[in-house]
Amino acid sequence: MRRPTRPARRFTGAVAVLAVAGLTLTACGRDSASEDGGPGQTDAISEGKASGTIEVWAMGTEGEELGDFVKDFESDNPEATVKVTAVPWEAAHDKLSNAIAAGETPDVSLIGTTWMGEFAEAGGLEPTPEGLVDEADFFEGPWGSTVVGDTSYGVPWYVETRVLYYRTDLAEKAGWSEAPQNWDELKQFATDLEKKAGAEYGMHLQPGQTGSWQTVLPFAWSNGASVTNEDGTEYTIDTPEMQEALEYYKSYFDEGLANDGTLDPGELESGFADGKYGAFISGPWHTGLVEDAGVKTDQYAVAPLPGKDSAPGTSFVGGGDLAVFADSDNKENAWKLVQWLSEPDVQSAWYETIGDLPAVKSAWESGELASDEQLQVFGQQLETTVAPPAVPSWEQVAAVIDADVEKAVKGAMPVDEAVKDMQSQAGSIGTGL
Repeated sequence: MRRPTRPARRFTGAVAVLAVAGLTLTACGRDSASEDGGPGQTDAISEGKASGTIEVWAMGTEGEELGDFVKDFESDNPEATVKVTAVPWEAAHDKLSNAIAAGETPDVSLIGTTWMGEFAEAGGLEPTPEGLVDEADFFEGPWGSTVVGDTSYGVPWYVETRVLYYRTDLAEKAGWSEAPQNWDELKQFATDLEKKAGAEYGMHLQPGQTGSWQTVLPFAWSNGASVTNEDGTEYTIDTPEMQEALEYYKSYFDEGLANDGTLDPGELESGFADGKYGAFISGPWHTGLVEDAGVKTDQYAVAPLPGKDSAPGTSFVGGGDLAVFADSDNKENAWKLVQWLSEPDVQSAWYETIGDLPAVKSAWESGELASDEQLQVFGQQLETTVAPPAVPSWEQVAAVIDADVEKAVKGAMPVDEAVKDMQSQAGSIGTGL
């Protein structure tokens, strides 16, 4: 295995880009995969070496680095050539959508987890072959992002989740020696960071706006809510559990523990560094950002999200999936590449190359991932995560949730009415399955 030449602690934040891309797929030029109820898993791939040209699209830094990384795969499979095309994240959705509509796709692509339902329902993705990988090897939440209906359409490649960041020096000053373990403690923690440690805001939470659902829904999931029914055919947003979670979320703003204003880029990090914000919820890319802003490594820590009561909190999980297209001319060998990229040692090497957190659990058992206490918090949180529903209309409904969260937080709409409006609009849109 080729060893990496880039710093290990480098997170690309690809999903942070996806979170603000309010994009939808218009399926034209092919029939929907759901017309006959959707296919099951395809037959297992054959044994033996891969061969032929395997065309891959990958976004962002992944696209820039993957070409060199897969040279080991080519060495192991001398009759195979992997051709990687780097695609900017901001152009990726439309490029993939147009390729599917025209029947001119690559063999494999990195796909943002919130797009899987759209592309699978458009008939663009090939079901995952039987026995390609073992589902049990992956974190449950990320694997769920590949499942549309009852069928898996890919394999999780890398993952990210959200945890609690907090200033340990301020926490100590406020009388806290460990992170809060439930909702009541989290509220008291934020209060003490303000009143006892001098933070202007004990907690930063998104006051609505694009992508706020990724911070709000973990509170709802931790309270037993689900945004769709089990088979993904109906939205189920208007529930007491969702309303209670949004009431709790809103209380931080009502009590002055969180700021309902819009932050400029870099303002959260600088505010965390100077003690304006005592804590916030975010993903792994923020470790580097807060340190770049001047926070010393012994001045902050990360912790799993607390649950409502004694159970662990449930967080959002995102990342990137690898999928093979229905129009691929080299499906079997494309799946062999996906299979190789899912091997634990390859996942570990990819983390060391680019900093993407592995989707395969056993890859966390060696190297820096096993020895770094901070990284292990993300691994612990990944055990209790939920992926957004893999339904074609999710991007549209997520935008509705963002807008209604902002109305509720800023007092423009009561919480119960906001939740009912989410349900009404989501019901009119439909899941697309």
